[in-house]
Amino acid sequence: MGLIKELLLLPFAPVRGSAWVVEQVVQEAERIYYDPATVRAELARLEERLEVGEIDEDEFDRAEDELLDRLEIALRKDAGHGNGMHT
Repeated sequence: MGLIKELLLLPFAPVRGSAWVVEQVVQEAERIYYDPATVRAELARLEERLEVGEIDEDEFDRAEDELLDRLEIALRKDAGHGNGMHT
């Protein structure tokens, strides 16, 4: 039965392969997006932009809130992995 199933699904192999690739790309993008080091670096750049006058206090506050939310999610995800290390 396994051989028949594989033969019937063979025309869909490129789609299944493409879906796997897309899933891997999304997972990597999320890993980078929620990486605490990345978020902290973005917070530092945001503060620099405020100090040199590129952004105003309101824009800083909005962006800082978003980054702190991301950092909180990242730290919760790390805590969920036990020791905080990704494999």
